[in-house]
Amino acid sequence: EYALRSHSKAHWASEKGLLSDVLPYKVPGVADTVVKDNGIRPSTIEQMSKLKAAFIKPHGTITAANSSFLTDGASACLLMTEEKALELGYKPKAYLREFVYVSQDPKDQLLLGPAYATPKVLERAGLAMSDISVFEFHEAFAGQILANLKAMDSDYFAKTYMNRTEKVGTPDLSKFNLWGGSLSIGHPFGATGVRLITTAANRLADEDGQFALVAACAAGGIGHGMIVERYPQK
Repeated sequence: EYALRSHSKAHWASEKGLLSDVLPYKVPGVADTVVKDNGIRPSTIEQMSKLKAAFIKPHGTITAANSSFLTDGASACLLMTEEKALELGYKPKAYLREFVYVSQDPKDQLLLGPAYATPKVLERAGLAMSDISVFEFHEAFAGQILANLKAMDSDYFAKTYMNRTEKVGTPDLSKFNLWGGSLSIGHPFGATGVRLITTAANRLADEDGQFALVAACAAGGIGHGMIVERYPQK
């Protein structure tokens, strides 16, 4: 269900022209130029459920349908002080207000970085979950997203594993990855961070929000969280 959600929302965003910050790319030896994300495949629960387990066979729950697929790509962003940007005549999209890096035991908490990073980055920024207009979380696997959401909604997890007094709470899904995510758009290694930030900045402008929370897991039990604030329209 979550993987289907990602593909459906990415398809909607693509059809609406919201994923337009993609540069055309000509693959040598291929006739057609790549002009948009081409891994978006809206399907049905029935079709997606037919795929077999990818790792622990035959009983695993991770399949090609609910994983970020093999893809190629690159990303870039321009980061500088507001003063320098205005001096050069640039119009900023957003402020990077705060960020944290976290790390856990990769044995049993490999992809739970967002659950650890979210309360820390909110505290550093002096914000609450209710202050966030846009959530953009990296979707390594549908199961990884669901595990993070469950951990964030658990007082037991917060007290036992994070040494916190209470849970941070689950992001409002009506604000969560509304233009799809890595499951549907793809996850080129090294490119997803900027993709998350630019999507968050673009969504803030499109949805008239102020703050976005970006979070991702990474290999080795690492994770990060960031707060992005929309640049005021002047």
